Amino acid sequence: MLGSTSIISAQKKQNTVPKWGIFTIELKGPSSGNPFTDIELSAVFRKDLKEVKVNGFYDGDGRYLIHFSPGEEGIWIYQTKSNSAILSGKTGKIKCIKPEERNHGPVKVVNTYYLEYEDGTPYFSVGTTCYAWIHQPEDLQQLTLKTLASSPFNKLRMCIFPKSYAYNANEPDRFPFIREKDSTFNFSRFDPVFWRHLEKQIVELGKLGIQADLILFHGYDRWGFSEMDDSSDDRYIRYAISRLAAYNNVWWSLANEFDFMLTPPRQNHRGNKQLDDWDRFFLILQQEDPYQRMRSIHNGHLWYDHTKTWVTHASIQSSDLAKGIEFRNKYKKPIIFDECRYEGNITQGWGRLSGKEMVQRFWIGVTSGCYVGHGETFMHPQDIIWWSKGGELHGESPQRIAYLRRIMEEVPFKELVPVQLSNNIFILEKPEQIYLVYVNEPGQVEIKLEGQKSYNVDVIDTWNMTTKSLAPAKPGIFNYNTSEGGILIRFTVIR
Repeated sequence: MLGSTSIISAQKKQNTVPKWGIFTIELKGPSSGNPFTDIELSAVFRKDLKEVKVNGFYDGDGRYLIHFSPGEEGIWIYQTKSNSAILSGKTGKIKCIKPEERNHGPVKVVNTYYLEYEDGTPYFSVGTTCYAWIHQPEDLQQLTLKTLASSPFNKLRMCIFPKSYAYNANEPDRFPFIREKDSTFNFSRFDPVFWRHLEKQIVELGKLGIQADLILFHGYDRWGFSEMDDSSDDRYIRYAISRLAAYNNVWWSLANEFDFMLTPPRQNHRGNKQLDDWDRFFLILQQEDPYQRMRSIHNGHLWYDHTKTWVTHASIQSSDLAKGIEFRNKYKKPIIFDECRYEGNITQGWGRLSGKEMVQRFWIGVTSGCYVGHGETFMHPQDIIWWSKGGELHGESPQRIAYLRRIMEEVPFKELVPVQLSNNIFILEKPEQIYLVYVNEPGQVEIKLEGQKSYNVDVIDTWNMTTKSLAPAKPGIFNYNTSEGGILIRFTVIR
């Protein structure tokens, strides 16, 4: 642990941190009163003309931390500022070196509708949902990570608060706030044990190449977290930013089904929010996150206005993936169908998709120029259902989604433009170079191939994961009749 003398000596010693890694300043300070509300702490990091302000946080037992993730190589100097004299005016410098292998930096928006890593490496988002996995027993969390390691998923929607809903009756071992002896929560005191564990699991996801899409609020609640007052809500968001924003695989999702938390809340939900609360929350993220991580909000029946400047991408719950082009045109941002129902066999209609239906929805969404998220809800004797608790995957869709991801990562997705010929035929194209034509149901396909060169033609069965090559096609009108659905016809120009 670094005290003031350690910080001073650190100026003489070369501290190094990889680009997009995390450098942490540790300081000893006041522990009396309520440091979570009484103490303000920040640091300014400077390199040449660049300046980054980072807020610190209290980690319990008189320990204060400031996480910093440098986005440029070279020498950075820093100085702390605090309303506590013992924490203020500490200075030092660090050397940011080249990033670690396979660290491509945070995800960003590119070409209006698409995503890529900061270093320009393509990022094709293939998400899944495990809402309450960090609130399960440790052995189940480890099993979830093991399952994710061999899955096709590179984004995980997950809640910071625990969940109270069907198949979610268990009580977590730890919570974001300190629980008093009368079982109520003190919303002015965070539990560092919980937050350290959350950080650890974000790191574990990062090792697997998975973006942690953190859901800040939801109405599936029996503990009172969805009904905090404004000051508690804002303090919670700011604490999450100060602790978590430095991890380059963090995304912010303001809510799962934000409208179900509006006053009065939807049946079986809890919440006290007004519409303008969500604008305020977005503004806090936009103004106080030094790294400008991805920001979204997820709908129930009422849709948020995703055109607002603080929204980086539209997180959508909808089964109508054929509207992907319409949503692109409306919002002018990346479209992620984070929830298009789930593959499973529970009694609720939203959790009864077949594997084939899930795979079809993925392909319709992708060939509409969007990204799609997976979920799974198969009955389990101990209610260990992937969509909420994680564990193991049991469905037929993940291996086909892995197949989809391999196909899509072989093409320049960010350069392709979607075209919808009908409710059955969807095209992604870069004229004169590549065409991906998805045929959802059996039928006739007619497409015009541009340019002067011929094309290789592959007919891909997206369910059986087989490829049949046809004779090269000349430029002009190409006709094909398929007796099967779920077919992708891939045209690639012959150089």
